[in-house]
Amino acid sequence: MAEDLRRTALYDLHVARGARMVPFAGWAMPVHYPMGVLGEHLHCRAHAGLFDVSHMGQVLVRPRDGAIETAARALERLIPADVLGLAEGRQRYGLFTTETGGILDDLMFAHRGDHFLLVVNAACADRDIAHLRQLAEVEILPVSDRGLIALQGPEAAAVLAGLLPASAGMRFMDSRSLAWEGGELWISRSGYTGEDGFEISVPGARITEFAERLLDDPRVAPVGLGARDSLRLEAGMPLYGHDMDRDVTPAAAALGWSIPKLRRSGGARAGGFPGEAVILPELGHPSVLRRGLRPEGRAPIREGVEIFAEATAGAPVGTVSSGGFGPSVGGPVAMARLPAEIPDGTTLHAELRGRRLPVTVVPLPFITPSYKR
Repeated sequence: MAEDLRRTALYDLHVARGARMVPFAGWAMPVHYPMGVLGEHLHCRAHAGLFDVSHMGQVLVRPRDGAIETAARALERLIPADVLGLAEGRQRYGLFTTETGGILDDLMFAHRGDHFLLVVNAACADRDIAHLRQLAEVEILPVSDRGLIALQGPEAAAVLAGLLPASAGMRFMDSRSLAWEGGELWISRSGYTGEDGFEISVPGARITEFAERLLDDPRVAPVGLGARDSLRLEAGMPLYGHDMDRDVTPAAAALGWSIPKLRRSGGARAGGFPGEAVILPELGHPSVLRRGLRPEGRAPIREGVEIFAEATAGAPVGTVSSGGFGPSVGGPVAMARLPAEIPDGTTLHAELRGRRLPVTVVPLPFITPSYKR
């Protein structure tokens, strides 16, 4: 493995538990453990999985004048979401958009009383921080002394409550600070698997200890990047750099729901963010939309595979942006940006190794999410 890869504070834990380590966004990360991708995926769906997501960027945004409203209004100049209306102790999903209407990154932002906490994608973190620093009214503070883990699955809440009883009362998208044996944990009830669960920011000096405590519970298994990808794919969740990027608009990525009515045309705080002239007119009637696909048979169709309307002729109507085998649904699943007018249930054709195989357009997600409401 290249010597210049960054290591999370849990690197030694991964190696000790037999993880296969791979380069990912400049980091050495576990792709799977001895249980294997299939086993880890199914264990997370049935019990609880522990993920190292310390490669993600954590960023504090503090108002220079001490008024949280100042920070909220500043962030709304970059994020087409209702930041100002977010209650303390709550979290939302949002997008950084480009001047041409594309997506610079997707992120979570939490209202923590006197500041906001943002979690951004690892590969985009440096660019996002530079993007945020154009906001003169706020101080941008990258977090370098904490790690981030995710505990996901139907038994995650019971496991975490054993260490942190106060976590049991949290709702989906709640964000709290809870004390644990002299340390402060920043916890949100959220995740990237379609399961109930938590994302937990832990002081770097304590994260191995905390992770080991969770893994001491037989309901918890470590899960690598391989199963993280298959879990999020089944849950219909987009991945930056694949299902969305600077050339894909929020509407085309099926993320228009993240832009509320008050930020849309005619709303109380309409526009005012990069790319509004492209993004807002498209929201009600996109020409292209991220859709679900179920291929026939057992062969998965992966990113880059072209999709055709006809079995033998014609130009492609779309390209697969994410695809693989869905262990929980027992077959291959994929997502592609397709003409929005194609109805669910339509049979299209994926060109795989010179053959066109039938695929059916289906609603997303492929599984029923089980978030704690």
